[in-house]
Amino acid sequence: MQIANCYVQANRVRKSIGAETSFAQDLSDVGQMLQELEQITKIVEQRLDQHETRGRTLTLKVKFSDYHQITRSKTMLAPISELSTIFEIAKALFESIDLENRSIRLLGISLSNLDNAKQTQAIQLPLFQNGNIIF
Repeated sequence: MQIANCYVQANRVRKSIGAETSFAQDLSDVGQMLQELEQITKIVEQRLDQHETRGRTLTLKVKFSDYHQITRSKTMLAPISELSTIFEIAKALFESIDLENRSIRLLGISLSNLDNAKQTQAIQLPLFQNGNIIF
């Protein structure tokens, strides 16, 4: 058997960027859940920076100790990538969930509807060409 020493080049367009954490012990303290959510947010923000992109739709994933899973999403008018913005939206989505005194096994955040920050920088188009207004 031989092992190939070559790199795989993925030719697909990334649809989302996110992170999630499964906990060794289920979380039941809301304060601890929010701390974990903030840590996940930091990872997502780093990945967005690494890929030089932003996202318009934030999705929060919550899996309870009984393996029941729910998601909540919010789509913004403009793309986001800042840590504080991502966390505030994720926190609001989390607080909208009725935990019903259940413990949490997994938390995750992802951003989709990605927008490449480099490609979408504002471009000033010419208003005049050869002295005439162009439409």
